Amino acid sequence: MISEQERLDTLLRTLINERPEYSDLKIPESVSDKRNLLRALMNVRNPAPLSAETMRLQDEELSAQREEKGVVTLADTIQSPLYPHLRLWQGDITRLRVDAIVNAANSRMLGCFVPLHKCIDNAIHSAAGMELREECNRIMQKQGHPEPTGHAKITPGYNLPAKWVIHTVGPIVYGDHPTPDDCRLLADCYRNCLAIAGDNGIESIAFCCISTGEFRFPQRQAAEIAVKTVTEYLQENPSTSVNAIVFNVFKDSDLEIYKTLLGYK
Repeated sequence: MISEQERLDTLLRTLINERPEYSDLKIPESVSDKRNLLRALMNVRNPAPLSAETMRLQDEELSAQREEKGVVTLADTIQSPLYPHLRLWQGDITRLRVDAIVNAANSRMLGCFVPLHKCIDNAIHSAAGMELREECNRIMQKQGHPEPTGHAKITPGYNLPAKWVIHTVGPIVYGDHPTPDDCRLLADCYRNCLAIAGDNGIESIAFCCISTGEFRFPQRQAAEIAVKTVTEYLQENPSTSVNAIVFNVFKDSDLEIYKTLLGYK
């Protein structure tokens, strides 16, 4: 059994050796710095197969990180007083052990290539592992064109606690206010994620705040669309397998918005 330091060093050397321009990179001393460099190298790595040994070491490392962060179960989320199938939880979506989490992707569907970026796309790909980008690439190569806004694709969760990741491309708001098309496309994201979840027998799903943040959709308006679309979908599809929907928020401001909409106060 090798130590964590040795495991990280081996992974870092492997990824550094893949790119000649990284030949001058020095492997840092501390575990935290090694992990940051590993994540950065994973973030910029183009989709490509991994050797069995690299995959094993990566999966061991990401499994260790997952356990250190701690896994959050559905029982740890709070049920809405107004809607029995809806729940709320604030924190890192990559900690949630639900059947599926939703990723706010871009139209390339390959994850975020900005090293250590704070977006949810980067966080999910970093926690799932490099296999996720390779799987997304296979899907996109077969599709042959960028993913349309409002559509959704499903992949395994790999090293995430969640079994599946559902990737959806939300609308980007240009100007001061969302257009009617922006609102329709955001609703499509939620509907299509729930449809693909039902098609795959998924019972629990966690949604991030799609299109807010860098995509500039106003937080409250996005939340209102999310809650309205999800509740309508459940009413219109009573036989769906989905019976627990978590709204996952990270910002305190989003938490307060969803608390109000879901009847917590």
